[in-house]
Amino acid sequence: MPVALKTSPDGAVAQALGGVYRRLADVCEALDVRVARAGAVRGGVTAAELATDRAALDAFVEAEAVRVHDRYGVRPRPDIAASRALHDYAWTVGMLMGGPWYLERRVPRIRPEDLRLDLASGAYTITPGSELACLTDDPVAGRPGALTFLQEEQLRAQLRMSLAEHMRPLLAAIGPVARRRSRALWGMVSDDLVSALWYVGRMLGQESAAIGAATDVLPVAVPPYPSGADFRHLTGSDGRRHPTRTRTGCCMFYAIRPAEACSTCPRTGDAERLRRLEG
Repeated sequence: MPVALKTSPDGAVAQALGGVYRRLADVCEALDVRVARAGAVRGGVTAAELATDRAALDAFVEAEAVRVHDRYGVRPRPDIAASRALHDYAWTVGMLMGGPWYLERRVPRIRPEDLRLDLASGAYTITPGSELACLTDDPVAGRPGALTFLQEEQLRAQLRMSLAEHMRPLLAAIGPVARRRSRALWGMVSDDLVSALWYVGRMLGQESAAIGAATDVLPVAVPPYPSGADFRHLTGSDGRRHPTRTRTGCCMFYAIRPAEACSTCPRTGDAERLRRLEG
């Protein structure tokens, strides 16, 4: 159970979150996000609008279809574009929630209105909120907006819950467009949280630690997430062991480039995975 929560913000929590978001953007080249002050962002669509405004959701999917066509010369079906757009969104949110937990043992509450997407560029803007969860010995514990926990597992549970709370409305809205049911949608969210943690670890030269952290967050299936991190190792011809895992919710890249399915795709066999890892 949480120890305390004060709801009158004094700016300390937002400042702390802004700092860790900027650190993530500096470390993680694939994270296309900038940090902005409240009220300073205009244009694009918020996550809240994607979940409640069908026109905004259609524009979100169409923008992804245009990006796929520009990059790969293929015009994807609407369901494929919707899955690809959701994959990018879920990975970004997984990084913005899981990254602060990995780096600082802090879990931000990201309200749907705090995250905005520029449809043309695919870049995100995050407005740091005034609430986070942390452990009782954290320097921000006791500050307004800080929800404190005594144990690491309680904080990991808060990460799972906060991510699910943020993603649930968007999954409900985009599921029919993506033509995917609940297990596949939540599988994508769990995959992208694990992938985000794995990625930030690699960028910091801490791959083994990040794999352990991701496994701690999702050791097994924890509803609504249908699977655990499920890392395993492949042994190459030189005896080196390479970490890998198989996604639960396919990101659908294979439908765009059939011969280039992702390394963690269920369609990619271990021999091909090793070829890429050793190459």
